[in-house]
Amino acid sequence: MNTREQHIMRDLHQRLDLCSINTATLGHREPIGRVIDRVADAGFGGIAPWRRDLEGEDVSAIARRIEARGLTVTGYCRSTYLPAATREQFARNIADNKAALHDAATLGARCFVMVVGGMPDGSRDIEGARAQVSDGIGALLDTARELRVPLALEPLHPMYAADRSVINTVAQALHLCEAIDPGSSGFLGIAVDAYHCWWDPALADSVAAAGRAGRLLAFHVCDWLRDTRDMLLDRGMMGDGVIDLRALRRCVEDAGYDGLVEVEIFSQANWWRREAVEILGTCAHRLQAVC
Repeated sequence: MNTREQHIMRDLHQRLDLCSINTATLGHREPIGRVIDRVADAGFGGIAPWRRDLEGEDVSAIARRIEARGLTVTGYCRSTYLPAATREQFARNIADNKAALHDAATLGARCFVMVVGGMPDGSRDIEGARAQVSDGIGALLDTARELRVPLALEPLHPMYAADRSVINTVAQALHLCEAIDPGSSGFLGIAVDAYHCWWDPALADSVAAAGRAGRLLAFHVCDWLRDTRDMLLDRGMMGDGVIDLRALRRCVEDAGYDGLVEVEIFSQANWWRREAVEILGTCAHRLQAVC
C-alpha cells in the first residue's frame, strides 16, 4: 500500500480550529484589532496579518490581543522584494526584511512569508534577479534562526515573474532552499499557495519532495476563476473556480503538512465589497464543503 493510500486526510468538518484567515481576505478595511475579534468570533483557529495592518500599531499589544483570543499566527505577510538596481537599495531591502522578522517574532508567527520580488525596473536579467534573491535569503537566514521565525518562500504563478517573484514553482523554491540551507535547519521552507501552484504538472512530485525535506511551512487556499478578469485582484472563493482543492490538500497533507489551512483571497470587485461577516461565513462553509 502506498503512502497516499495509508494517509487519512484531516476532516475539516466542524474543525475551523484547523483553519486560518489571512487578513487580506477581508480587504484591509478595518483596524487589525477589529479583524482579530472577527476572526476569533467566527471560530477560526488562526490569523495571518499583513505588515500594512500593523503600521502605526504597537506590535506587542497586537500580539497579546491575538494570544488572548486564542489565535495562532500562521504567517506574517510579506517580505520586501529583494532584487534591486543598486547595492544600496539591496542593503535597504535586507534591512527592511530583518525589521519585519523582528515583528514576526513578536507576533509568534509560524513563518515569515517571502514573496521575493521580480526584476528591477529596466532590467532584462532574470538570472541576475534570481541570484540576488539567493543572496538575500542567505543574508536573512541567520536572523530567522536567531528569532526562531522560519522563512517561507512562496512561489508565485509565472505571470508574476517580471514584477513580483522570480520563484515560480515549488520545485524551484525547493532547489533554492537546498542550495542555501543544505539538510534543512528548520528555518527555510516553502508556502504552497493554491492560486499560484495549481497548474503545475510537477506539483505533486514537488510537494512530496518538499515534504520529505521537511520544508512545508504554509498552505494557502482560494480558487482560480475560469474567467479571471484581474490576475492580482480577482481570486475566487473556494469552490467558485477550477482548482480541485480537496485533492491539493490531500497532496500537501500526504507530504507531511499538519499546519493550518489558510484562506487568502484578493477580490477587489467581489468579496472585498461584501460585509466581513458574510466573507467569513462563506469561508467557513467552503473550507468544510470543498477543501
